[in-house]
Amino acid sequence: MLAGPVLDVAPRLLGYRLVDRSGSIPVVVRLTELEAYDGSGIDPGSHAHRGRTARNGAMFGPPGHAYVYFTYGMHWCLNIVVGPVGTASAVLVRAGEVLDGIELARERRRTARSDRELARGPARLAAALGVDQRLDGTDLLSPGSELGLLAPAGSGRKSGPRPIIRTGPRVGLTHAADNPWRFWLDGEPTVSTYRPAVSRSKSAPRS
Repeated sequence: MLAGPVLDVAPRLLGYRLVDRSGSIPVVVRLTELEAYDGSGIDPGSHAHRGRTARNGAMFGPPGHAYVYFTYGMHWCLNIVVGPVGTASAVLVRAGEVLDGIELARERRRTARSDRELARGPARLAAALGVDQRLDGTDLLSPGSELGLLAPAGSGRKSGPRPIIRTGPRVGLTHAADNPWRFWLDGEPTVSTYRPAVSRSKSAPRS
């Protein structure tokens, strides 16, 4: 499933869970908001738009691995690599709901004013899960990995109505800002607030 085109894969990842297995208790976050980045040369918003570097190497595959980067000199952000090996497509994990391990998530995110803000935004989500540079390139599909990606709870069983997925522009970009490549679950209080880019003298792609 992760080997498909990024615009197909990204919305299907909503409802999937990320589990951090590094602490005394696992922290589990259900994904509620994601952004797609196509590194095939058509997306100037992507870190891989100009080719492979030491920083973005994990984006080039295999699918199902983590691409972790540092931004604004203070925050880590987590991406799920998708698409065939070599395409450098990735999905930025923007927001989620902490399902388990909430005490540890609160300890990591002491400035959160409420539980819904623990993983509301890409930097906050990474902090709640304990993500940093050591996880760059991690195989998220391996049961032995410190950070794992799991299918939605109860997947494969008949349940209630399918959730409504919304789309809109990506957050904070100055390049390809109007592409509606952000996907989120309608009505989820953990979805981050949309903010357009603020003009800077030196701007950089986001993922």
